[in-house]
Amino acid sequence: MRYKGAIIWLTGIISALCLFFLSFTWKASSVREDAINYATSKSGELDPAKKTRYIDSLWKQPIYLGFTLQEVTNYALHKGLDLEGGLHAVLEVSPVEILRALSGKSNDPNFEKALENASKAQVNSTKPFNEIFYEEFAKIAPNQKLATIFANSVNREKLNSNSSDAQVKKVINDEVDGAVDRVYKIIQARIDKFGVANPNIQRLPGTNRIQVELPGVDNPDRARKLLSGAAKLEFVEVAEINEWGQGLNSLGEYLAAEEIAKKASIASAAAAPAKTDSASKDGGLASQLASAGKAAKKDTAKKDTTAGAALTKLFLPLDNQGRSWGVFRKDTARVNELFRRPEVRVMFPSNLTFVWYAKGIPATNGDEIIQIEAIKKSEGQPAPLEGDVITDAAQDFDQNGRPEVTMTMNGTGARIWKNLTAASIGKRVAIVLDNYVYSAPVINGEIPNGRSSISGSFTVEEAKDLANVLKAGKLPAPTRIVEDAFIGPSLGQEAINQGYTSMGIGLLLVIIFMIGYYGSPGWMANAALLFNVFFIAGVLVQIQAALTLPGIAGIVLTLGMAVDANVLINERIREELHKGNSLLDSVKLGYEKALSAIIDGNVTTILIGVILIIFGSGSVKGFGVTLCIGLVTSVFTAVYVSHVFVDWMVRRKIAAGKDHEVTFETFISKDLFKGFNFDFIGKRKYSYWFSWGLIAFGAIVLVAQGGFNLGVDFKGGRSYVVEFAKPVDTGEVKEALKDDFEDKGVEVKTFNGDTKLKVTTAYLVDDETTAANQKVRKALETGLTKFADAKPVILSESKVGATIADDILRQSFVSIAYALVAIFIYILLRFRKWQYSLGGIIALLHDTLVVLGMVGITRLFGFELEVDQIFIAAILTVIGYSINDTVVVFDRIREEIGIDADLSNKELMIKTINTSINHTMSRTVMTATTVFLVVTVLLLLGGDVLRGFSFAMFIGVVFGAYSSIFVAAPIVIDLGTGKKKDTVAGTVTK
Repeated sequence: MRYKGAIIWLTGIISALCLFFLSFTWKASSVREDAINYATSKSGELDPAKKTRYIDSLWKQPIYLGFTLQEVTNYALHKGLDLEGGLHAVLEVSPVEILRALSGKSNDPNFEKALENASKAQVNSTKPFNEIFYEEFAKIAPNQKLATIFANSVNREKLNSNSSDAQVKKVINDEVDGAVDRVYKIIQARIDKFGVANPNIQRLPGTNRIQVELPGVDNPDRARKLLSGAAKLEFVEVAEINEWGQGLNSLGEYLAAEEIAKKASIASAAAAPAKTDSASKDGGLASQLASAGKAAKKDTAKKDTTAGAALTKLFLPLDNQGRSWGVFRKDTARVNELFRRPEVRVMFPSNLTFVWYAKGIPATNGDEIIQIEAIKKSEGQPAPLEGDVITDAAQDFDQNGRPEVTMTMNGTGARIWKNLTAASIGKRVAIVLDNYVYSAPVINGEIPNGRSSISGSFTVEEAKDLANVLKAGKLPAPTRIVEDAFIGPSLGQEAINQGYTSMGIGLLLVIIFMIGYYGSPGWMANAALLFNVFFIAGVLVQIQAALTLPGIAGIVLTLGMAVDANVLINERIREELHKGNSLLDSVKLGYEKALSAIIDGNVTTILIGVILIIFGSGSVKGFGVTLCIGLVTSVFTAVYVSHVFVDWMVRRKIAAGKDHEVTFETFISKDLFKGFNFDFIGKRKYSYWFSWGLIAFGAIVLVAQGGFNLGVDFKGGRSYVVEFAKPVDTGEVKEALKDDFEDKGVEVKTFNGDTKLKVTTAYLVDDETTAANQKVRKALETGLTKFADAKPVILSESKVGATIADDILRQSFVSIAYALVAIFIYILLRFRKWQYSLGGIIALLHDTLVVLGMVGITRLFGFELEVDQIFIAAILTVIGYSINDTVVVFDRIREEIGIDADLSNKELMIKTINTSINHTMSRTVMTATTVFLVVTVLLLLGGDVLRGFSFAMFIGVVFGAYSSIFVAAPIVIDLGTGKKKDTVAGTVTK
C-alpha cells in the first residue's frame, strides 16, 4: 500500500488533535458539576445565583493547561437548544419605524398609505421592505419626490429639497443597513452581560433579521424583554469621588464589621458545648472549629480589620488618588448584591446611581477589572439628555491624525446640550447605553451648536464602536420577535437520551451486520467506523459547531452511509478474488476500483449538506454541518484508515500461511446474489406503472385530506409541549382549549408518550408582540385548569410569525430546487452525458414525490405526520442518498462501456445496464440494509422531534434503492434515439 506511513502519521495527528479538543468538553463538564455541587444545599435545592458566582470566580482564571474557564467553555463541544434547553429567537428590525424616524414622523397621507401598502405586500414578497415602499409610494404619488418627505432636520447634513429620489433611496438604504448592524451590536452587548454560556447570534443574509440562540436560559420572558427592548442612550453628569467618597469609607467600615461578625460567628459556633450524643461524636471537628475561631479572633486583633483593608479586598483603586474604582469581574455579582441592600444605599447620596463600564480592563491575574462609575441620576429618573436628539455620529480624525468621534444633535438636543456642557466645564459626562458606560469624556467648554467631538486614546475600532453606540439613539429601530422557541431543560435531557440511545443501537447494529456479512474484514471496517465517530466529534469541537438532535441523527445516518464505502470496497475485493487474483492484488484493486464511485457518491451528498447549511437554520443547519463532516471523515476512514487495517490483517495472515481464511465473505454472504441475472430493463415498463401509479394515488389522497399537516414553522402560530402527571385524552384537551383560543384553530396530539401533548394554535398568529405571547400562554393555562388533577406543566413553547413562516416555506422549496440543479451539473461534469444527469434528476423527483405521497397514504392508517423544516431536511438527505446509489450504477456502466460511448446504441445499453445493475446488486442491497437498520432505529427510538425526519428517510431509503435500479438507469436508455449501431468500442454483435 502506497503512502501507508503518511496515512498512519496523519491519522495519529488527527486523533491527537481530536483528543486534545475533546478534553476541553470533559473539563468544562467537570467544572459545571463542581459549580452545581457547590450551589446545592444539603436538602438538594440548587441556588442559581451561587452557581453563577462560582463560575464567574473562575471565568477568567487559568484552570486547564493554561486556558481560562472562558476559553475552555468556548473550546468544549456545544449542545444545541434541543439538547441543552434554552431560547431560540429570530428578531426583525422594524423598517417601518426607521422610515418614520427618517421622515421626521411625517403625517403626509401618501407616505402613510405607502407604508400601509408595503406592510401588506411584504407578507408575500421576498424583496426588502424599503424597496417595496419605494414601489408603493411611486404608485400612490407618481409626481411627488421622496425629498418632500425625507429632506428635513433629521437628514439636513445629507439631503435637501433638491435631492433626487436616487439620493434619498441611498440614504434610506444606508440607514436601514446601519440600523440592523447597530441593533446586532447592541443585542450582542446585552447577551454578553446576560451571562449565557456559548450564545449564538448572527445576521441572516439578505434580510433585516437577526438570529439568536441562548442555551441554558430558564427565564424566557426576561430573555425576550432583553432582546426586543429599544436601546436607551443617555448623557448624564458623572459624580466625582469627593461627592461619594464618604459613602465608600462607610462601606469599608460596613464590610470590616461584617467580616468580624462572620469570624466571631464561626468561632462561637465552634466553641458551643455539645448537647446531644450525635454532637459529642463530632468532638474532634468541634475542637478544630474552636481553634479556628480563636485564630480568627487573634487575626482580627492584628490586621485586615480596617475599613480600607476590607474595602480593597473587593474594590480596586484605578489611580493613585483613589478617584476611580474597579472590581474584578468575578466579584461584580457580589457588588451588585451589596448595592441592593437598603443599609448600604443610605450611605450614598440619593441622587446617584452606580453603573458599570461596558468594557473591562485586562488584569495581571487573567481576570478583568470592570470600572464602576457614579452618575447623577436617581434610579428610574430620566436623564437630562437622551439619544433620540442625535442626528448623526461618525468616526473621524482630529487635526493631529488621532481617531475621534463626531456627533451632531437636532435643535432641541443642541439647546439642552448647551446648558448641560456650560454647567459641566471641567467635569465628565457619561455616555450610557442600556445602563452601561461606554465613555465619560471631560467637557472642555460650552458647546452651543450641538456639534461635538469626543477625543481620547481611542483606536480606530473603538472610535467606530462609540459612534455606533451614539447612532443607536438616533433611530429607534425597535425589534420584534418573529420566531421564537423555548425548550425546557427536562425536554432537552429527554432528547439527549433518545439521541444517544439511537446512536448507540445504530452503531451496534452496523457493527454486528458488518461482521456477520464479511467476517474478519468486517472487524477492520468497524474499527474504521469507530475512528469515524471519534473524528466527527473531534471536528465538531474544533470548528465550535453545536451538536443538535438532528445533528445526532446525522451522525447515526452517517454511520449507515459510511458503511456504503466499505461495502463498495469489500464487494470489489470479492469480485477480484473470484477472478482468481491473489489476496494482496485483490485488496489493492478493490480499493482502486471503488474509489471513483465512493468519491462521486459522497460529493453529491455533500452538496446537499452544503445547501442545508446555506438555507437551513438552527437544528437543520446543525444537521447539515454534521452530515458534511461525517461524509468527509467517512471517505478518509473508509478509503485510507480501513486500508491500513485490512493491509495489516492480510499481510499477517499471509505471513502465517493462513491467507485462505480471508475470503471477505461468510456463510451468509458466500452464495448470496451469486449468478444473479435479472432483466431489469425488460421489466422497466412495469416499474414505471408502479411508480407513477403510487405517486398519483398519494397525490389524490393528499388532495382529499386537504393537503399536508404543516408544522408551525411553515404556517405560523404558537406551539407548546405540555407534560401531565397521568395520561389525558387529546380530544378532551382540544375541546377544553377551543373557547380560550376563541375558535382560531387548535391542534392537540401526543408527543413522546401518552403523558405529553403538543398543542398548536393560530390564535393571535399575526400579533407578534410580547403581550400577545403572554395572552396566548395565559389562554392555554386557563384551558388546562380543567385538568388540574393531572398537574400540567408547560415544558417548551415556540412561535413563528406568519411572515417568516411564508419565508421558511418558500426557502424550503428553493433549497430543493438548488439541490437538484447542483446534482444535475455535477453528474453532467462527471459523466459528460446529459442523459445521465436527466435520468438521475427524474429518479430524485420520483423519490421526493413518493415520500410526500406516503405522508398522505400512511395517514389513512392513523399515522399522523407533521411536515416541518426537519422533514424538508430529510427530503434533501433522501435526494443525497438516492443519487449516491444511482451514481454507483452509473459508475459501473461507465466502466463497462467507457465515458465517450454512444448511448444511442439501445441494444448495447440494455445489455450493459442489466449487467451493471446485476453486478452492483449486492452492494445496493447491503448499503440499503445498513442505512435501513439505523433509520429504523431512529424511527422507533428517536422520539417525536425526529419522527418526520425518520419517516422520510425510512421511505426514502427503500425507494432510493428501488429508483436507482428501476427508474434512473432505464430512463437513460429511453432518453436515447433508439438507433442501433454495428459496434461500440468493438463490443456489440448483431
